[in-house]
Amino acid sequence: MIKTIIIDDEPLATEIVKEYLEDFPQFKVVAVCHDGFEGLKAIQEHEADLIFLDVQMPKINGFEMLELIDNIPAVIFTTAYDEYAMKAFDVHAIDYLLKPFAKERFAKAIEKFQLNGVDKNLATLMQNEELNNQEMLSRIVVKVRNDIKIIPVQDIKYMEANDDYVNIYTLEGKFLKNKTLTYFEHSLDPQTFVRVHRSYIVKVSEITKIEAYKKDSHIVKLHSGEQVPVSKTGFPKLKEVLGI
Repeated sequence: MIKTIIIDDEPLATEIVKEYLEDFPQFKVVAVCHDGFEGLKAIQEHEADLIFLDVQMPKINGFEMLELIDNIPAVIFTTAYDEYAMKAFDVHAIDYLLKPFAKERFAKAIEKFQLNGVDKNLATLMQNEELNNQEMLSRIVVKVRNDIKIIPVQDIKYMEANDDYVNIYTLEGKFLKNKTLTYFEHSLDPQTFVRVHRSYIVKVSEITKIEAYKKDSHIVKLHSGEQVPVSKTGFPKLKEVLGI
């Protein structure tokens, strides 16, 4: 039995996928979800082998939902928007079905899944592809215990590397995200956020003062009173953005 979850906010779309799956009795639909929050909970509860995932949904989108999952099942995207196709394959999706799709096209997607098997390393593959994502972030989705927090990037003061995670410091406190600092360096507006150190990215508008600190290094002081180190290589980047 292949445990399958359908995640789509359109009831008609979920019914079509369920109907098409009737031709493949080895696939068992264990949950039907209508937003990313429900989908995340169902994936964790059922340990699904395959998910059919819409991109544009209420609350959080399909890509944001995948970022919150530790062991990502195989994914077949089902969406009405073709502009997400490249990003879908960047995260190693099995297939990308553009609505409305015919039963024959659906069957080909199932065949691809059967040929490729269940890729339990999808989370790692997503991390390896993260530098290909040149789209500027407007928000970051994180897990806070059993809840999901959406952080607008304008609320971020600075970021700090923490092994395989990043500490995100905001006016509300510190949040942890399973991403690399390099990912955020390439995904945040470079005129707003600068990587000033191997372990730090800072929001330029939060800086109140730059001071020399030890040999060939500096520190920046923020409105909050916190201090962030600036390396020898980070200082020229900061000067360029500040125009000094």
